[in-house]
Amino acid sequence: MAVEIAPLYGLMAEFEDPHDLAVATARAREAGYRRMDAYTPYPTEEVAEALGLNGTKLPWLTFIGAILGLSIGFIFQNWVHIDNYPLNIGGRPLFSWPSWMPVTFEMTILFGSFTTVIMMLALNGLPQFYHPVFNVSRFIEHAGTDGFFLCIEAADPRFDETETRNFLRGLGAREVMDVPN
Repeated sequence: MAVEIAPLYGLMAEFEDPHDLAVATARAREAGYRRMDAYTPYPTEEVAEALGLNGTKLPWLTFIGAILGLSIGFIFQNWVHIDNYPLNIGGRPLFSWPSWMPVTFEMTILFGSFTTVIMMLALNGLPQFYHPVFNVSRFIEHAGTDGFFLCIEAADPRFDETETRNFLRGLGAREVMDVPN
């Protein structure tokens, strides 16, 4: 009976500290690897820059959501107070936009905040209930406390198991591990 080997998700290398991880990540990008991710117990700007994670669309998406909320709030009040149920209270004109500002402001904040939360989850690929890196026992034991890991995915066009393993060892990795799928 033949034993079936699970396909490889990638190779993971563990480094001593965040600086070593950032240097290794930068060198991996220079070597042409693009499908990779780094894992640290706390955020490090140096590693994020080495991965090329400099920009995000989230502020623009939040702005669009806020403008949508502002528009909906203003248009809805216009429809209610002028078209649907016009009331002349105290001789005030029907189009009394200054009195509509609290609701318009609140709708702007509501739509902007909901857009931020929903798009943050979507852009981060969350919720994600399973990830292959949790198949590596050393990652589970050290990723949240003192481990600094770089994982290069097998889906990367430049990935060759032997060549990539030797490349990661040449970067000064403490250990290079297979990440089964």
